[in-house]
Order: sequence, then C-alpha cells, then structure tokens
Amino acid sequence: MKGNSFKVTRMLLYVGILVTCVVILYPYFIMVITAAKTNAEMYDTRGGILPKAWQLMNFVKVWSEAPIIRYLGNSILVAGGASLLAILCGIPAAYALSRMKFKGKGFFMGAVIMSQMFSPVVLLVGIYRMMVNMNLNNSILGLILLNAAFNQAFVIWLLRGTFTSISSEMEQAAKIDGCGTVQALVRILLPTAAPGIVTTLIFVFINSWNEYTIALTLISSDILKPITVGINVFYGFNIIKWQYLFATSVFATIPVIVLFLCIEKHLVSGLTAGGVKG
Repeated sequence: MKGNSFKVTRMLLYVGILVTCVVILYPYFIMVITAAKTNAEMYDTRGGILPKAWQLMNFVKVWSEAPIIRYLGNSILVAGGASLLAILCGIPAAYALSRMKFKGKGFFMGAVIMSQMFSPVVLLVGIYRMMVNMNLNNSILGLILLNAAFNQAFVIWLLRGTFTSISSEMEQAAKIDGCGTVQALVRILLPTAAPGIVTTLIFVFINSWNEYTIALTLISSDILKPITVGINVFYGFNIIKWQYLFATSVFATIPVIVLFLCIEKHLVSGLTAGGVKG
C-alpha cells in the first residue's frame, strides 16, 4: 500500500509540475506564434491560434522598422551598469550589517527594508526634477544610477543573509595569517559568497531590464531608449503592428533567458544562503 501511495503521490507531483510549466510557458508560446502571423490575422476572429502561413520574415523585418540593436544595447548598458553598481555599493553595507556591531544597526536595517515600500512611480516627479537639476535626464548614466538606487535595499538585504550564513572563523583564520579586514573580505568571504552574489546580480539585472516608467519619463532621445520604451515605436495612431511588436518582445526576452541559463546553477544555493535568519 505504501508503495502504491508513493507512486500516486509522485504521479500527482509530476502532473502538477507539468501544469505549472504549461501555465508559465503559455504566454511565451503565444508571443512567438503571434510574431509569426500577418497583421490581418490578428483581427481575424475566425482564425486559430497557429498562423495560417508562418511569417518568419517578421523577425527579420523588425530590424528595419526600428533600431532594435541600439535599444537592446541601451538595455544591456543600463541593466549591466545598475547591477554592478548596486553590488559594489551593497557589499560593504551588507558586510557591515552582518559582521560589525554599531549603534543604530537595527534602525538602519529597518530603514533599508522600509525603503522598498516606496514605488518609483510615487517619487516620479521628484526624481525627474532631481535628474534635471543634476543634468542627468535623457542619459544612460541617469538610468543606471536610478536603477541601482531602487535595487540597493534588496541587494543589501540578500547579501547580508548570505554573509551571515558564512562562518566568521574563516575570516579570523585569514587575519591570523596576516590578512587585513579588506583582504579577508576579498580573498575569503567574497569567493565563498559567490552563489549569493550571482543570484543578487540576476535579480537586479532582470529588474533593471524590465524597468519602464522611469525610462519613459527621463529618456526623450530615440537613440537612448531601452528596449522596454523603444518597443513603443510599433504603436501608431491608427494601427498597431502586432507582428513586429511581438517579434521585438521575443528578442527582448532572449538576453534574460541566456543570462539565466548561464548562471542557473548558482540560484538555488544563492537563495538558500540568503535566507538565513539573523
């Protein structure tokens, strides 16, 4: 009976996993097949899900309709720059919160967590005026700084948990061997915390890659738009070029998928390391 019960449970688990995968992947499936349709098929209520004739040239034509390569390059610069900046600023703060004792430590950590409550949309007017005063509006650097700032609290929180999960005895041994605090951090703590750092980089990169509202508000030059804003070029006053819109969405999704596949093995260990209570 126990063996049969185990088999039934495992079968239900597999069915649940299959259903979950279908639900998650279905929007991407619709995106790909819609990109291969003609614009007329979008409005054909008698048509099926699959296109009558696969228009694979839509993926080629989309490059002539808009500077997609430039948009993708801008998004890579913004997401990559924001991720690196957030990590560089977050590591010292997370290290201090996990290893050092100082007055106001609890208040500072609470303030870091509370800062996540404020949406960029709520602060949009103030952000725009600040960027104008600093002459950083309509610039890639401005987007990098803002995306890094709005992801900073998450970086500190996750890396603090990662550092807390690592035994301090390793650093103490390094200091006995002659390493200073910074050397112990760089040579011992950071390599050990690599899975957590990679996980944090992924999340910051994805958040920065998907950011839309701030980029739409700050960027006015067409050549500086990231892909999330540049894709609006396919929205017209009288017609929306759905086939090109979805084809561009496919290209916008590929870099994130490639990045995820490259460092997927670090995700589980990184999330586990960052989930330590302390």
